[in-house]
Amino acid sequence: MVARMSGEWNLPVGAWEFDRDYCPTLTQAGAQMLARLRGHPSAPVYRNRSGNKLLAQEVQALREYEREVLDAAIAWSMDAPPAWLAAFLAQAYATVPYYQACGSPPARLMDVAPISRAELAHDIAAFVPDNVELARMINFQTTGTTGHPLLIASHPLVAGRYLAYHKRALQRFGVTLRHGAGQVGVMLLGHQRRCFTYVSVTPTMGESGLAKINLHVDDWRHPDDRARYLDAMAPELLAGDPISFAELLTLPMTHKPAALLSVSMMLLPGMRTRLEERFGCPVLDIYSLNEVGPVAVFDERAGGHVLLQHRLYVEILDADGRSVPDGERGEITVTGGFNFCLPLVRYRTGDYASLAHGPHGPVLVGLAGRSPLRYRTQSGAWINNIDITHALKPLAIALFGVHQYADGAVALRLSPGAMPQAGQARALLAPFFAAITIEVLLAEDKIIQYTSDLQDAYA
Repeated sequence: MVARMSGEWNLPVGAWEFDRDYCPTLTQAGAQMLARLRGHPSAPVYRNRSGNKLLAQEVQALREYEREVLDAAIAWSMDAPPAWLAAFLAQAYATVPYYQACGSPPARLMDVAPISRAELAHDIAAFVPDNVELARMINFQTTGTTGHPLLIASHPLVAGRYLAYHKRALQRFGVTLRHGAGQVGVMLLGHQRRCFTYVSVTPTMGESGLAKINLHVDDWRHPDDRARYLDAMAPELLAGDPISFAELLTLPMTHKPAALLSVSMMLLPGMRTRLEERFGCPVLDIYSLNEVGPVAVFDERAGGHVLLQHRLYVEILDADGRSVPDGERGEITVTGGFNFCLPLVRYRTGDYASLAHGPHGPVLVGLAGRSPLRYRTQSGAWINNIDITHALKPLAIALFGVHQYADGAVALRLSPGAMPQAGQARALLAPFFAAITIEVLLAEDKIIQYTSDLQDAYA
């Protein structure tokens, strides 16, 4: 237990040193912040341990990087690609095994064959540069909203850089994050039956508190503790997806954050309006991918999603891998990025938009990203589509789809190679659904993983 005395949180013996394994630059003030996050009477069950893993010199490097990001201009076009692109391409062909095997770099980017999630999933190590310090690497597996497993190569510095791009997005809407020592800066929200939850601090923001919490009632001693805890911690920024924000709208929380960041899934305009009216702050729709990080933020004044990364080049490709003219719709394909453990060259994201250029720089127009979806269970309750992904995770299934019909029945669509596991898959979903049929999935590429005929399925 953690007790509070004389305005401070007392730490159990050894707790500070244990947390320094995850937060190497942790000070006494930072340790007290972690104790406060964990020890509040209304705190949730924190099921995991995590932290920034940043060394002192890396914290300073991140401060300098943030200034670069906030001041950078993004003004390239198809006719005038960014100046850094040629050197990036040469570096990738010199250090990345996948491209080393291709020979010398071509003179033009368009002569490089595009890759997709399938290539990364097949052998992620082939896309990690030879000169990356393996001892400092972070590897994490993600399913995203597609359900297809993918191992991502990363680094504490890479994870730390996300904040710079979120600040750049917030800057467009007149929001500057100010919380520091003794305050909670960011809370990441989830709403799933199983969710990775932890507390940490942000060293570039004076060790302000950071927490990943699950709003599902199973992670709390009492459902009312969710609002009590959010009000008590008063985070400056809340980040989540439309499903977790839909749950947030049901809570009697009185705290008003400076902004809400919606990531991972497409935020529909109606939901954004509801959130803005409820919390009285800007609600930012961030287009982000685990492979690339924050790519763009929606700005109605610009007519679409404005690019955030100054070292990310975006093309729009047709089905044959050819660049299409500005204004023509196609697949969003990226080169560059800030993850030096995973430099991408013409990576097809599986999302679609057209590209426009104007006073706001490059803008993705009509973005069709991943939509949030929920399913009605046999009890009448709703579950997140990610809960279905978690339920099927024990199976070695590379491709599947789940569709719910208007009567509540569910079709589980499996590729022919996964059919021997159909019985086990049905058993894993049986706690949620009374009627489950198995259908053969013949799609050869990325599919719309989760679909439903129920009008209320879309948050």
